[in-house]
Parts: sequence; structure tokens; C-alpha cells
Amino acid sequence: MTERESATDTGTAESVSSVYSSPAKSVGDPGITPLSPSHSLKDPDQNVAAGPLYMVVVAIDFGTTSSGYAYAFTKEPECVHTMRRWEGGDPGVSNQKTPTTILLTPEGKFHSFGYAARDFYHDLDPSESKHWLYLEKFKMTLHTTANLSVETELQAANGKRVKALDIFAYALQFFKEQALKELSDQTGSEFDNADVRWVITVPAIWKQPAKQFMRQAAYKSGLVTPDNPEQLIIALEPEAASIYCRKLRLHQMIDLSCKTAVNGCSPTENVGAGMTQAKEHVRRNRQSRTFLVENVIGELWSELEEGDRYVVVDCGGGTVDLTVHQIRMPEGHLKELYKASGGPYGSIGIDYEFEKLLCKIFGADFIEQFKIKRPAAWVDLMIAFESRKRAAAPDRTNPLNINLPFSFIDYYKKYRGHSVEHALRKSNVDFVKWSSQGMLRMNPDAMNALFKPTIDHIIQHLSELFQRAEVSNIKFLFLVGGFAESPLLQQAVQNMLQGRCRIIIPHDVGLTILKGAVLFGLDPSVIKVRRSPLTYGVGVLNRFVEGKHPAEKLLLKDGTRWCTDVFDTFISADQSVALGETVKRSYTPAKPSQLVIIINIYCAEQDEVVFITDPGVRKCGTLRLDLTGTESPAARREIQTIMQFGDTEIRALAVDVATQKSVKANIDFLNN
Repeated sequence: MTERESATDTGTAESVSSVYSSPAKSVGDPGITPLSPSHSLKDPDQNVAAGPLYMVVVAIDFGTTSSGYAYAFTKEPECVHTMRRWEGGDPGVSNQKTPTTILLTPEGKFHSFGYAARDFYHDLDPSESKHWLYLEKFKMTLHTTANLSVETELQAANGKRVKALDIFAYALQFFKEQALKELSDQTGSEFDNADVRWVITVPAIWKQPAKQFMRQAAYKSGLVTPDNPEQLIIALEPEAASIYCRKLRLHQMIDLSCKTAVNGCSPTENVGAGMTQAKEHVRRNRQSRTFLVENVIGELWSELEEGDRYVVVDCGGGTVDLTVHQIRMPEGHLKELYKASGGPYGSIGIDYEFEKLLCKIFGADFIEQFKIKRPAAWVDLMIAFESRKRAAAPDRTNPLNINLPFSFIDYYKKYRGHSVEHALRKSNVDFVKWSSQGMLRMNPDAMNALFKPTIDHIIQHLSELFQRAEVSNIKFLFLVGGFAESPLLQQAVQNMLQGRCRIIIPHDVGLTILKGAVLFGLDPSVIKVRRSPLTYGVGVLNRFVEGKHPAEKLLLKDGTRWCTDVFDTFISADQSVALGETVKRSYTPAKPSQLVIIINIYCAEQDEVVFITDPGVRKCGTLRLDLTGTESPAARREIQTIMQFGDTEIRALAVDVATQKSVKANIDFLNN
């Protein structure tokens, strides 16, 4: 008998003390026995085996508020092309990405995406629009849903519920068709999807179920197939930004912390001036859509030396993601120094604050009814707020006017029996006035107050991060993502850092992740070392040691005393994991005829775990080994399982040791 046996061995169930029941036994898994554990540390500088060659890499930046795609041909990796300009668009807002909005017909079939969806929905008669399914800013559901599964639902503007997997699949299918059409037009013949390596961006703070959900949506959309999973790479958004920032030239960025005038920025100018210049520069160059990426390290990077550290703060619509990287010379490879952190502190938090303000003025019951009865008008109101939100700045003195749709004014009078103006007078919200032109007039302090809770969250998180030992001696802080354009956020970051490091904002900051994701798809091995966000392992039996193991975990089996529920750690939280690094475990079926081995995977936020019953430990996935078609003459089969933790997704491979036949291995974090 081996030193360690699985806690899921059903043959031992009768021997368990009647007082104590192991959670691992209650799920009725087939029996398994772990054999010799091992940890293989692959040289991170060693080349990772090259996959199939693709003609082009297409990256999809699937954002909370806006989305888009970009691509590069593998023969011209220095040319990153962004997508065609989208029809529609809002004044003062770049339309090189399109809103993450989707419209389904009353029958639930895909109709349109982005500006096209929004404009069509807006033009529908109110009596008709309530039957259509309009969804926006739905990406955050994957981060906020505790028990995410393929059955998870989203709520459309009219209150109807639809499967989230269908919505994400429709969106990816839309981008697939757009990109392939553009590639076909460029090459003069129909472009084959098999020649495309696809990259989808996700926040680094997303857990494994959310990443797996996005992959499942890609399979459903026809972007790639489960038979060829390598055709799709999941990229982490701040990593993609980091990869692009390595290539920055001085004229492609703003240095917010410059002491003397550099790149049009001086300390006496207001914080938004550099960004205004950057937007003008981008506007002039917008027709090209092709970005030349330096083959060499950018000028900014040439200042970095071996071991230098920097932080990437990705401020998106839904989340803020922070990653700490260290430069490794001479190739400029990157090593993650501290596990990705952040939270749901994106710019949509300001929209929620605006909604709370409207509830305070007009009543939560009215706002809720208005959203359901006049969903298209609610979308109009939020579009009007979005453009005013972008005009908020620390030094602004004149008020910001927000158009109230006529249907809002009309519906309010019918609902309450008095006017919008009357509601404002009664509300005691003195910093919001009514304009006779049909507008809410907000003074700058009122708008800034809507930003405050979200920005405070970001600054608090940054402050905590900078107190950690791993985040000392930071040379640069790169501020990226659409929310990074906000002068209010820029000023708050400057005030917090007090000159401790240089703050760099790339021009066209909203496309930084998209361009970096293309570069990542061209060379996925550029990130050599990552940090594990969680501790992962399985439950096993160990020999019982008096005084060390709790009495309630004692298990008698064939005269041997075992301790049940011992946590066998694969990888610990915040542990450095090199690209290609593997963890090996061997398992043997309880019965020779057994064709499926299922092993529960447990995880925890803390790095030290003793038992799977410890506080904070939860079952998060299953490892399934399918032995069908790998019959073996061996009396006791040994299935060696190899798990890779150094990539953006956790993968598993398995082989029958006696026959060296490959065994189907699948880690499932979604269907638990």
C-alpha cells in the first residue's frame, strides 16, 4: 500500500467514523489512488514547443463598455492593423471600438451589435422596443456571479432573461465575421478561419471559471473548435498592455510626472492637457489604422535595466486590474512579481452613482419603472451622461448639462402628477439644477462627487499595493484602459504617488490592450514567469500521526490508520510559476475495469492549507481522466497526470505509464 491514498476512495466509506463524514467521500467519486507526486521546473528561457503556424493573429478586446478587434500578419509582425471604423459613434468618442451592446429580435435571434444595435433599438417605437432584447455592459456578470455556469442568465433592458453563453457566443461570432470579411477584402480571396490564431482578452483578476466560460462561448460561436483548443489564446488585459508598452516610442506617450516640459507636458499645465494633445494626435492619424510596432525595444524601455520593476494599471469599464512586472534582459522578457490584483472599480461605477443620484431626485420606484417601460429612452439618457462624464476635469468651472429625453419628462409627469422641475426643487439636491432647455445642469463638484467612490477604491488599492515588499523601487506606472483618459483619475494617481515613480499614459490609451493582445498572440512566450492567484490541490489520505493529525480525521482501512482530507498542494497562492512548469501526479483506478477517474480540485486564497476542510477552502473544479480506448495489460494501472500552471489557463495532460498511450484529461472549473 502506498503512503498516500485518495480521500475519494469509495471502498473506505464504511470505515469512516460515524461521528465524522469527510466532504470528499460525500460526493461519491470513483476510487483513485495518488502515487508519487513530483514538480517539474522547466527552464523558463527554454523555448516552448511551437504550435501550428498561422497566417494572421486576430485579437478581440471584449470590453465591458466597448469592444473591438485588431490583427497582424505573422509575416509582418511589426504592423498591427486596427479594425475598420464603425458606423455611428458619439461626439468626442473614438469609434475605433464599438459599444459592447447587443440586440436580439423578439424571438431571441441575433440582430446586431455595437452602434448598429444601439441605433436600431433607439429608433424602434416604444410599444415595439419593449419586445426586443437589448443588452449592454454585460461582461461584468462573469466576474460578479458566484456560481458561474453555462446556465447563467443575463437580464435584457426589457426585463427578460437570456442565457449568458448565447450572448457571449453571438458577440464573438459577430467579431469573427467582421474580421474574416476584412481579411478576405485585404487578401482578395476568401480567408480561411483555420489560418487565424484568435486571442481574446480578459481581466487578469478573473477566476478560472470565467476564463473557461469565455472559451466555451468561443467554441459555441464557431471561432475555434474543442478539437483544436490551441487556436485560441486567452490573454490577460494588463499583460497585453505591458507587452505593448515595451514598444512605446517617446512620441507615442504622455509622461504625467515630467519635471520639465516633455512631450507637451509641463507641471504647470492642468493634468488633462497632455491627453487633449494626445487625442488630437490620434485624430489626425486615425485614417491609417495601421500601427507600426518597433522590432527593437522602445526608447522608454531602453532606460530599464535587468531587474527593474514597473506597474501596469488597467482601468477599464468594469474592472481595474493591476500587474507588477520585472524586466529580464537581454530579450526584454517579463516576469510577474506579484499576483494580479484589483476589483470591480471600472468607470461603470460612475454610471451607478449617477443612477443613485437620479433615484434620490425622482425616486427609485420611478427610475425602476422608467427603465422597464421606456428602455430605449433610458439608453439615450445614459449616452447623454457618458459624453458629459468624459468632460469632467479637476479645473472645470462651468456646469455640465445633461439632456433629459422628452419621454422621461413626460412619463415622470404622468407617474407622479407633477413636473421634473418640481422634483428637483423638492429633492434638496442643490448642486443639480433644472435648465429651461430641458436639461439637468450639474455643477462640476456634483460631477466630481460621482467619480469619487470609484476613484477612492482605485487609489486605496494602489496604496496597499505600493506598501508591499514586491512593489518597492518601481520605475514606471503605466496607466492604460479607457478610464485612464479621465483627468480626475490621472490627478488622483499623481497625488497618491507623490513623485515616487513616473506615470506614463500611451496615446490612444483605449487601444493599448488590443494592440498588446496581437503582440501576445504573435509570441505567447514573452511572459516567462507568472504568479498563481490561488492555492490549488486535491484531498488525499496520509498515514495518521498521533499528536499531529486531529482524532476526528482518523480512518481505519485494512488495519492501517489513515488521516483523511489532507490537502495535497499542487501550487500555492502567489507562488512563481515559470512558463512550461508542470506538476505531476500519478493515479491508479480502484478497479481494473474503471474507465473514468474523477478527482475533485480544491482552491483557497491563502498560501498554506493543511486540510480540504480548512476555512476558505472550496471545491472549485474537477479533473476528469477518460481511460476509454487505452486498455492496458497491467494488473495495476498508473495514469500519470501533468498539470501546467504557468499559462493564462490551467491545462492538464495524462498518459498511461505502462503503454505510454495518451489519456483524455480535462479540467472543468465551470460545471461544479
